[in-house]
Amino acid sequence: MKVIGFCGYSGSGKTTLVEQLIVRMRLASQRVSVVKHAHHAFDIDHEGKDSWRHRQAGAFEVVVASDRRLAKIREFEVHADPTVHQLIAELYDCDWVLVEGFKHADLLKIEVWRAAAGKPAQYPNDPYVVAISTDSPDRLPVPTGLPVLDLNDADAVADFLLGNPARYEYHSPLALTGESHPEPSADADAGRGAQPIVERGPAAAGD
Repeated sequence: MKVIGFCGYSGSGKTTLVEQLIVRMRLASQRVSVVKHAHHAFDIDHEGKDSWRHRQAGAFEVVVASDRRLAKIREFEVHADPTVHQLIAELYDCDWVLVEGFKHADLLKIEVWRAAAGKPAQYPNDPYVVAISTDSPDRLPVPTGLPVLDLNDADAVADFLLGNPARYEYHSPLALTGESHPEPSADADAGRGAQPIVERGPAAAGD
């Protein structure tokens, strides 16, 4: 399983890029899953539905399934912020996992950056950023030897990833502890865990 993150501030275009990459990778016969960081108040259930009533009654987990899809809803017994590695561990086997958000996670990632957004860039200080996807290559705040990809050309971003899939092979830090689906702790940090091999500078540009 390969994992790549997409970091950038809100409004940078992360979701649009990830959406387009899913389509491109599916056309390349890849099974793709997504992990996304959400607002604390998000919900996929609806008041009055059977599954909502089960949760209200105190169920820890509710699994709802049909012949087309499955959803699992877990109620944390204490406020928790699961790590990206714990969320990846919840996934069924796939070829690629695209992680949106978790900008401080210890995963290789592509930074999505727009000059017009007026936000600082992450790549100068983040050794896990392996490429920059932007519509403003001439306005990057710091010179870089990292690959610079056209934010409006999802095919080019897909080719960049599919051209060297071994680089993004995922090795879960949870495997070291023998845990596959650990319970998130209340003080879990979304950015700690794996130690992937990180290539920086001009050497990375040839990947």
